[in-house]
Amino acid sequence: MLTVFYEDKDIIVVKKPVGMEAQSTHSFAPDLVSEIRKHIGRLSTAGCEPYVGVIHRLDKPVGGIMVYGKTKQAAAALSRQVQSGEMRKMYMAVVCGRPVDNVDNFVDYLLKEKESNVSKIVEKGINGAKRAELRYEAVETIVENSLAEGGELTLVKVHLLTGRHHQIRVQFAGHGYPLWGDSRYNPAFAHAGRRPGRQTPVALSACGLGFVHPGTKKKMEFQMEPEGEIFERFLIKGSCFRKE
Repeated sequence: MLTVFYEDKDIIVVKKPVGMEAQSTHSFAPDLVSEIRKHIGRLSTAGCEPYVGVIHRLDKPVGGIMVYGKTKQAAAALSRQVQSGEMRKMYMAVVCGRPVDNVDNFVDYLLKEKESNVSKIVEKGINGAKRAELRYEAVETIVENSLAEGGELTLVKVHLLTGRHHQIRVQFAGHGYPLWGDSRYNPAFAHAGRRPGRQTPVALSACGLGFVHPGTKKKMEFQMEPEGEIFERFLIKGSCFRKE
């Protein structure tokens, strides 16, 4: 069942489930765009396939809040907010280790390797490299010896300032704090990615989204609590949005 946070004639804000693609694919597996089209179709009498404009993306193993345009005009206006940095995207993540600084910015240059579908941190000036920036705040650190990949685990709140391929996962791994459960960028979980038919849960959740409505020009903010057993080990404190 599709979880809808907000909907009008211009936009729809929904929850992307973990393990579902955010956009249409060539596989027979369900994807979020198809589910939204079914939802709109049940409520519409237009008789044609509803338009659903993809504005931003979430990795398949990551769940959270997403907004889609229901008209080309609304989709274009929201896309401009993404490109200009006006759309605010907040995440909660669990990283392995304890960051040296409780609050910090990561600024790196990322290069996507298309064949392997992974990204890596490279030197500035490398052909194809793109600037990536995020700001994080460490919320709580716990010691979990009961887990196979135990030790110190830290809950972090992340404000994504650019939108690059696997950005949060790559940057935290590159700075020595890989995400719990990430079979691509955390060597402790590499074995999990080889389990056939099983999607590895990555401890990352898109918990906050803020933007200006393309029609009414009203500021809109949406929040949800991170989902997953690993998040339940922490006491979630405070709003996803930093008061500025």
